[in-house]
Amino acid sequence: MFIIFLQQLINGISLGSIYALIALGYTMVYGIVLLINFAHGDVLMAGAYAAYFALTWLSAGNADSVSMGALAGAFIFSMTFCAFLGVCIERFAYRPLRSAPRLNSLITAIAVSLILQNGARVLPFIGPNPRQFPRPPVSAISLGPVSISNIQLIVIALSAILMLALNYVINYTRRGKAMQAVSFDLQASSLMGVSVNGVISFTFALGSILAAAGGILYACAYPQISPTMGTMPGLKAFVAAVLGGIGSVPGAMLGGLLLGIAETLTKGFISSQYADAISFSILIVILLVKPSGILGKKTGVKV
Repeated sequence: MFIIFLQQLINGISLGSIYALIALGYTMVYGIVLLINFAHGDVLMAGAYAAYFALTWLSAGNADSVSMGALAGAFIFSMTFCAFLGVCIERFAYRPLRSAPRLNSLITAIAVSLILQNGARVLPFIGPNPRQFPRPPVSAISLGPVSISNIQLIVIALSAILMLALNYVINYTRRGKAMQAVSFDLQASSLMGVSVNGVISFTFALGSILAAAGGILYACAYPQISPTMGTMPGLKAFVAAVLGGIGSVPGAMLGGLLLGIAETLTKGFISSQYADAISFSILIVILLVKPSGILGKKTGVKV
């Protein structure tokens, strides 16, 4: 029983790392402009397809001979493409509505999500049918009584590196300091000479880069991609962001890991049919006890 627990714990950390990467995009955008970007999961899908086409070209169409160099090239291409996509979405869909009621932006986010999904379905080089995602050959490494695959090692290691890089950008760079200032008070930051539009565009680009990485890692772990593949991971990542405290970067990381571990433990000890229900039930219980999330801060509203 304990060995099964350890094995599911490793699986949960791997899955939770992906959720955490995606959740960071939600929480950063919300922290800056108080917008829940429901199109974020579909940016993940776009990143997975960008990596698919890059890997297909780099591996000459042979899905069984994907090298680590080809995978690295696919990461760079996909991240660049999704950064551009995220900036375009912010510039043409969200920026014109920044001073409008928040419900308008929320409806627009849902509309952008549907446009990306259905736009991918009708494109002749994508189409509605699922595709097999090329990935490096899978091998297992034994760690005593439990085993971990090379794909899980890649997922955990890359997720940790990207999270540390994000932490460095936010806390130790000029642009990161500007992000914190805009998050604290957008109007005051503008008066102090901070380029608010530039900071918001940078935040969307950064979140989309993490979504692209999460999409590739998710496609490597579950090697099948489709135009609707971002719906459930995006929803789970949103739950993780709320669970950890929406607007809190450490909270998004913690929420993603907790959600991934809870999901895999449910699949291992109860039933895979209850995994989603228990994941969402955990969110409800946490919000009943602490409405702001695990690491969220209480905010006062002046009347």
